[in-house]
Amino acid sequence: MPPEKKATVLIKNIGQLITMDGPVPRLGFDMNNLGLIKNGGVAAAGEEILAVGKSDEVEGHAELAEGCTVIDAAGAVVTPGFIDPHTHPVFAKTREREFEMRAMGKSYMEIARSGGGIRSSVRDLRTSPVDLLMTNTKKRLDTMLAHGTTTIEAKSGYGLSTESEIKCLEVIRDVNSVHPVDMIPTFLGAHEVPDEYRDKRQEYVELVIEEMIPAVVKDNLAVFSDIFCEEEVFDLKESRRIQQAAADAGLKLKFHADELASTGGSELAAELGAISADHLVHISEGGIKALANAGTAAVLLPGTTFSLGGKQYAPVRKMIENGVIVALSTDCNPGSSFTESLSIIISLAVVQMKMTVAEAISAVTVNAARAIDKNDDIGQLVAGKLADIVIWDMQDYRELPYHYGVNLVTKVIKRGKLVVQR
Repeated sequence: MPPEKKATVLIKNIGQLITMDGPVPRLGFDMNNLGLIKNGGVAAAGEEILAVGKSDEVEGHAELAEGCTVIDAAGAVVTPGFIDPHTHPVFAKTREREFEMRAMGKSYMEIARSGGGIRSSVRDLRTSPVDLLMTNTKKRLDTMLAHGTTTIEAKSGYGLSTESEIKCLEVIRDVNSVHPVDMIPTFLGAHEVPDEYRDKRQEYVELVIEEMIPAVVKDNLAVFSDIFCEEEVFDLKESRRIQQAAADAGLKLKFHADELASTGGSELAAELGAISADHLVHISEGGIKALANAGTAAVLLPGTTFSLGGKQYAPVRKMIENGVIVALSTDCNPGSSFTESLSIIISLAVVQMKMTVAEAISAVTVNAARAIDKNDDIGQLVAGKLADIVIWDMQDYRELPYHYGVNLVTKVIKRGKLVVQR
């Protein structure tokens, strides 16, 4: 350990220290490898992990800086900060009325065709002041952080005009500068066709390509471009045009794909070298193979299926068996999955999708980091990576999905600073 680096945070007496040390990303059976150390310890210097190992070894070798925060975990479980790789956190109003309508038998697409759904959120956002959007977004991030999430991917997509999409992305940028949670911004101008373009959809496609993408890139407002590639939204031809234009402009690619039907969106995402394809409830065998061959991550959203009252979940076992990079996310949004808790997503993944607990944890740490192209920085507790650390009120990591519906987080350290203490 370099003598010039002194520990500013020391966590000792960790019952189960889940480091996720090992292969990045985790594939196949390796998803069960948590890099677990019993009676572990972690030291951080500033924003970075300094040392990880047995508690007495870390304590014995870590020179403490003046004022070092020392935490006795007393046998608790410690994990890397969770990573949520698919969220829509910037919106003005919630849509609980639609939730009840679905419970009474209306489908998601029926509600959308009647003017609800995404277009409803678009109308609300366009007329909402920036201050309200920032306040709402901060509140959601506070909840995410309290539940152990330290990094998220954050999409626009409720603006659907150049002005309002820029407005969304600027909210993400400005909140990102003041909130502990790191947000990776994604442009989602192709989330839906807005009301004013319903009878001239090709003009909207041209607007996204010719005006929105250049404006986003000019002001460096996004890392990724996403698209809702789906029946009745953007077809394969439109999705190819928009996403190719985004890639040519320097944006990395993500896809909403094969959520409502098997349309070939996964294959297109793989062909275009997307970092991830998301949803994938109806992915084909060919789509699974394409993702595996391309190294495109599959971001699965069981909370969406649950909230929509669906019976079919994404075929995660086939994906894992075929060597696909599997990540999990909340899909936090006002319409189809309004939750900020990755813990409940892990519960759904284990109970409904038959993932092991270790696989689910891999899917919200190392593989989620890969799904937002941040695996060099986060997702593991190893020397040199960011000190994003969560301490849980449990003695065994398998309690996380088992003890569902409650928040088991006791402390969160983000970039080496204690930001949550319960």
